[in-house]
Amino acid sequence: MTKGKVLVGMSGGVDSTVTAVLLQKEGYEVEGVYMRLHDKPGYHEDNWEKVQKVADYLGIKVHFHDLSEAFNANVYEYFVESYKKGLTPNPCVMCNRTIKFGKMVEFADTLGIEFVATGHYLQCDGNYIYAAEDAGKDQSYFLSEVKKEVLPRLLFPLGTWIKDDVKAYAANIDVLKEFATQAESSEICFVENTYDEVLAKHMDIDMPGETVDTQGNVVGTHKGYMHYTIGKRRGFFVNGAHDPHFVIDIKPESNQIVVGTREKLEENAFEVKQINLFEDLVEFDCEVKVRYRTRAVPCHVKIKGERATVVLTEPVFGLAKEQVAAFYDGRRLLGGGVIC
Repeated sequence: MTKGKVLVGMSGGVDSTVTAVLLQKEGYEVEGVYMRLHDKPGYHEDNWEKVQKVADYLGIKVHFHDLSEAFNANVYEYFVESYKKGLTPNPCVMCNRTIKFGKMVEFADTLGIEFVATGHYLQCDGNYIYAAEDAGKDQSYFLSEVKKEVLPRLLFPLGTWIKDDVKAYAANIDVLKEFATQAESSEICFVENTYDEVLAKHMDIDMPGETVDTQGNVVGTHKGYMHYTIGKRRGFFVNGAHDPHFVIDIKPESNQIVVGTREKLEENAFEVKQINLFEDLVEFDCEVKVRYRTRAVPCHVKIKGERATVVLTEPVFGLAKEQVAAFYDGRRLLGGGVIC
């Protein structure tokens, strides 16, 4: 008797490959799905071949599911339009909400499959998401906007694994050795090198403009506002500056960037929208991560209507609008919101 059917999102990488192997060993009836999300030349042909190799090894059915239209509307266009507005989006968070744990779950429904799994490094008990054992690979932050209704259906077998052990596990299976040594995929799947290369396909990003200080005085020049994100300290000119200057704000309507010294980046409170919580909370204390690679900071959150105010017990630097604030109670992820 099996533990049930599980649809594994398979990318052709070592993490999703080992995920499928582990779940089959645990007694699940595994099917795979490769999701075509974008049009990067040669990308899908190579990955699909790898996925089929794993499927043949495991003796499982694997589906090729074209989600490029939904991905373009919910993730890619969101990415481009946000940068046009001078914001700093997190496309991976929106992809997880709408595609991997949205459209993929819907696809599982059409197949009569109860569970959905991916190679993400995190843990889930059906009610909450928890940070992974491997702190350096933990991806719980990226699931802070996933709808709580899908949590009981999610399986993440790599949540208790260390990345090096995953590679070693694959290396010990002859047919899967190549997966253990292949290069890591990029964080944003449709970005080959830098994000501005993507933006350049849709607009003129090289538009020299004014660099201004926090009082609005023109103090230098820059090469076009789309080249900058909050906290960046290079690529612009400030007349007579002796101390390092950082981007404090971006003004797309006037093609200006606002710059200042590091202390100007300091924030003690902010607001979030698109609040997504895994339990009914209105006012609570927790820790918050304002970017993926930042340390969680203690805070007090108060929700009023469709927004919440987050008051920090210590300042953060480089707070960027449209990035995601993920709320934690220790290793337990409470949910998140979009910084506004």
